[in-house]
Formats: sequence, C-alpha cells, structure tokens
Amino acid sequence: MPVREHRITAADLLPPDIYAGERDARRRALIPVKRDRRMEVGPFVTFYFENFATMLAQVQEMLHIERGGEAQIAGELETYNPLIPHGSELIATMMIEIDEPARRAATLLKLGGIEERVWMQIGPERIAASPADYADHTTPDGKTSSVHWLRFRFTRGQIERFRNPAEPVVLGINHENYGHMATVGAGKRAELAKDFD
Repeated sequence: MPVREHRITAADLLPPDIYAGERDARRRALIPVKRDRRMEVGPFVTFYFENFATMLAQVQEMLHIERGGEAQIAGELETYNPLIPHGSELIATMMIEIDEPARRAATLLKLGGIEERVWMQIGPERIAASPADYADHTTPDGKTSSVHWLRFRFTRGQIERFRNPAEPVVLGINHENYGHMATVGAGKRAELAKDFD
C-alpha cells in the first residue's frame, strides 16, 4: 500500500470477492503498523494516527460489512479521505475508551471541550490540535463524544524537528478534568514521520 498517497480512489479498492479472500491476511499485516500508530495518553484516552493504509482498510471493511456495492463507494470515500494526512500534518482518531456504560456516560459529561485541549509539543514548540471539520464535538449540555478526529498541522521547521531524534516529542491533553501527557517514542515517531512529504 502506498504510504505517500493522500487520497483513496475507487481504483485502489479490491473487488469484494478478492477482499473477502484476503481479508484476514490483510488485517494481520496491518497490526504492526497500527501498533506503532497508537498512543495512550492517561488512563482512558487513546490516539490512533491515521494514514492511507489505515483508511483504505477502513473503507474496505465498511464495504465488506455493509455490502452496499458500487453505490456505497462514493460515500465511504467522502467520509474517510479527509482523514488521510496531506504531507504536512498528522491526523488522529481520539477515542475515550471506558468499558462500563454508566461510568462512560458520567465521564463524557465532565469532558466537554476536550477536543480543543489537545496538543503535541516538539522541543519548546507546541502545536494545538484542531477538530476535523465534520466531527461531532461537545453538545450544548457539555457532553463530549467518545470519538473525535483531530488534525495537527506542522510547519516545515516543525517537521524537521519531529524527524530529529534528539528533539523530545510529547502528546498531551490539558483539560481541567483530564490532564495527561505521554512521550512519543522513537518507533512511533519513525512511523508517524512517514506521513510527511
């Protein structure tokens, strides 16, 4: 799968019968990539950094599960193409992962606006994440969604610093009810750096 591609087209998709036959092998092959693109920040927030390969897999899965045929393809591409980084950004799915439903509901009510309080720091420079345009955010009653799509936009200099292993990189959240951060390790940085042109 091409790492540098920024947009999935219908030509990138396998026919349903071929995908069904290769599905298990393809999902296994993506496990190490996804592992290096996953970051936990605090006890229950996880970031899954997306790219062409993860979004292509998502589109193929949606087509496989929903079986909408050719008519479904345009909608899936419209949904998932905006989540592929375009060479000077990282895009992450941020998930608030709490298994117990009552605790999850109560916690989401305390985390309104969390999507506006996420950042990545490279050395002394902090890059604020911005929520993806079409993502659901916090409701008027203060309840946040358990899933957010966030974009980190980099300057050319910040990309070079990100690629420099001597520069520390930290991913963090500074919400009043959830203040946590985690260092982006070398393996994850090497994988995420592939998203930059």
